[in-house]
Amino acid sequence: MKKVTLITFGCAKNLVDSEVMAGCLHAAGYATIAEAAKADIIILNTCGFIGPAKDEAEAAIQNVLRLKKKVRNKKIIVMGCYVERYGPLLKAAYPDVDAWAGVKDFDQIVKIIEGRSYSGSGRTFLYGHETPRAISTPASWAYVKISEGCSHQCSFCAIPLIKGAYRSRPISSIVKEVRRLAAGGVKEINLISQDTTYFGRDREKPGDLVGLLEKLVRIHGIEWIRLLYGYPEEITDALIEIMGEPKICPYFDIPFQHSDPAIIQRMRRAMDGNRALKLLDKIRNRLPEASFRTSVIVGFPGEGRKEFARLQSFVRAARFDHLGVFTYSKEDGTSVCRLGDSVAESTKKSRRDRILEIQAGISAEKLKTFVGRNIDVLIEGIWKNDRRFLIGRSRFQAPEVDGIVLVKPPTGQKWDGGPIQKVEILSSEVYDLFGKALG
Repeated sequence: MKKVTLITFGCAKNLVDSEVMAGCLHAAGYATIAEAAKADIIILNTCGFIGPAKDEAEAAIQNVLRLKKKVRNKKIIVMGCYVERYGPLLKAAYPDVDAWAGVKDFDQIVKIIEGRSYSGSGRTFLYGHETPRAISTPASWAYVKISEGCSHQCSFCAIPLIKGAYRSRPISSIVKEVRRLAAGGVKEINLISQDTTYFGRDREKPGDLVGLLEKLVRIHGIEWIRLLYGYPEEITDALIEIMGEPKICPYFDIPFQHSDPAIIQRMRRAMDGNRALKLLDKIRNRLPEASFRTSVIVGFPGEGRKEFARLQSFVRAARFDHLGVFTYSKEDGTSVCRLGDSVAESTKKSRRDRILEIQAGISAEKLKTFVGRNIDVLIEGIWKNDRRFLIGRSRFQAPEVDGIVLVKPPTGQKWDGGPIQKVEILSSEVYDLFGKALG
């Protein structure tokens, strides 16, 4: 039995593609292992979204090629977004890589390994409920990718150049997949996409996301449903209403990217800071328990002191629960690329640190309000092999990107609780909570 190590870089959507590859490999009799040094085959699933992701991918390629020099019969395969974007250049730079593939052929991984010919679909791969998939996340939750590609024209983003236009999965396929996950014990599903709120628009059915959610909330066994990554302009009244359903986490992952009107226009986005604050108020008025994640970009071309000051004021006023900051990365082929990169890297980093400092204060204040409260926590497993503690998340914490709840089981009791537990919060930090499970 050949042993394969699969290493994934980038977002949750890439992880799902790697899980598909693992499922195909298992079906063909291959074994997947964690330790690359002991593997016969190493597969890198790369990200090519921004400069640091490309640097990370190239460092990984160099590392595995060093392993190959020590074991000459080790096979190296590099796939994913970075290869889709810069395949010819990478092939020339790293001739010792055995095979290359972009984002169209994840389901063909066995034939790629074995050097057999195949005819791909010619477009970005999008799996279905019938596709083999080996879930790699904790047993209590899973990602479900509902679409591929993006039809927005944000001036800074290379995703449409890599993945192509938006393409939704059929609702029936998603429902069948979620039913199977529920039968396997999954309690939380996280719907992911380049833009979950665009779901169905490619089929001229702009209300399909609400229709999908109406079906998913009826699936027995699923207790939490979370939407990740939605565009602010597409948060409709109907979507806000269904987000009040008990099974749906009132969690809004909305990338505003900036607040200054001129920067927003240059980004080819539509919602500036004033409109964004009105949207947040509208949602909070209807769903008082709503939590919010956003991402912003600092150092965008034309961002001076005045524009950055507006962004700081926006972050203070919005009081997001979670926030990520990217420094602007100039991407070949994007429309803003012609404007150059006018903000110094040192300035970008200092602006990033300032936004994170503001957000840290907001996060710490918000988490303090949970001390003394009892909240539901989805248990993911043992904390770093220390059986005295469990790691979990609340309804307002998404996996892998937000904080955690560190949980102490009831004193003197053998832990035999289910995945979702009632937890008394005893203390808080900047991003995390600490609590005790109630027996």
